[in-house]
Parts: sequence; structure tokens; C-alpha cells
Amino acid sequence: MLKKALVTGSAVGIGRAIALDLASKGFDVAFHYNRSPDAANQASQEAANYGVKSIALQADVTKPEQAKSLVDNSAKQLGGLSVVVNNVGNYLRKPISKTSIKEWQEVINSNLNATFYITQAALPYLRAANGARIVNFACAHAQNVVARRTNTAYIIAKTGIIIYTKSLAQELIQDKITVNVVSPGIAENSFDLEEMIPKLPAKRPATLPEINHAVWFFINPNSDYITGQVLEVSGGWNL
Repeated sequence: MLKKALVTGSAVGIGRAIALDLASKGFDVAFHYNRSPDAANQASQEAANYGVKSIALQADVTKPEQAKSLVDNSAKQLGGLSVVVNNVGNYLRKPISKTSIKEWQEVINSNLNATFYITQAALPYLRAANGARIVNFACAHAQNVVARRTNTAYIIAKTGIIIYTKSLAQELIQDKITVNVVSPGIAENSFDLEEMIPKLPAKRPATLPEINHAVWFFINPNSDYITGQVLEVSGGWNL
């Protein structure tokens, strides 16, 4: 497999952990950021310690032209693309009746639309790689169509990502491209960690290495017959 990866939202948190894990496995990596240049550059420098090429690129991926520019620059500077991880996406915890139009658009754009913009721009490069991977991020139990009390817009976006992923997976398998979803539950860097831990069956959050492991399961060269799947990393939460 060509080892060239773009991970969106990779200056900090889950995205950073994924990008560094790929670098440790020999991938040249493009770190993407919007408002965190120092963190992205620091992460990129850390990745370079593995002897790979790493770059940090800025883009507002809710804007189609910037998303395309990010993909094009990543492919140009890395020498192609074989892996795209769509990790970026804002979270909103608010009752739907109190959600403003601006908030609604920001959540849908940063999660669902950004995933679409990045992926569409990346397809020519992924087809040229002759074996490629797309890993999108949803969230635990987003595939369950039930009422949501405080995060409706976010769940709608993540459910949309699952439908988009399955649709694209069926189409792209003929191009040797797999498309899958990782759906974390509460992670060690979640903002509501203290409140949520007592509610989790495992009584602990997912670690970043555990999420990396799920992402790598789909990227691994031995997984080229696995596509259109959703893998939850949630410790049995809300099954």
C-alpha cells in the first residue's frame, strides 16, 4: 500500500493521535488544522521523528474550495494519497428547540458536509493509489434512529455520515477503495468525562490508543474486503 495519509482535525485530540499512530507505522502524514497552527506544527514535528514526511496545512473544511485545496496540497506535498481519515467535526449539546440556525449549520457543515467535501476532492488521488482507505467518524449509536434530548443536530450529521459511508463503500469497492466508520463513545479527552463515567458499563472512557486500534483495523492492508462497516469503540454504552 502507498503510505500517504491525510487526517482532518489532527492538531489535537483523537485526530492527532491517529496521525501520529500512522506516522509510527511508516505513513507520510498531512496534519490538518483550522485555528491551531502551533499544535499542528508541533504534532508534525513529532511525527517526523519516525523518519516519515509530515506537513501541517490550514483549511476551513466547511468551505468546499478550502477542502479541495487541502486535499490537493496534501497529495502534492506527500506524493499522493492512499488514506483519508475524516475526523473533524464540532459538537453541540443543546435542546433542538433552542438551537439557532447558525449553530445548526455549523454542526452539519463541520461534520457531514466537511466529510463530503474532503472525500469528493480526494477520490481521484485515492483511485490512483490502486488500493486506498477512507475512514469516517460518527459516534456511538448514531445508527439508532431515536429521539435525542440535547445533541440532535450532531447525531443527525453523524447518522448522515453512516449512510454516506455505506453508499460510497458499495460504489468504490470496484476501485479498490474501502470506506468505513469508527464510532467512539466517551473518550479520555471528552469534555463531559467526569459526568459520563458513572453511566458507562465499563466505568471508564475509551483511550486514544483504543480508538487508533479501530482506525488501523480498517486501514490495515489485510482489511481490503471489509467496507461499509461501523465499528463502535464505546465499551458497551447505549447498545
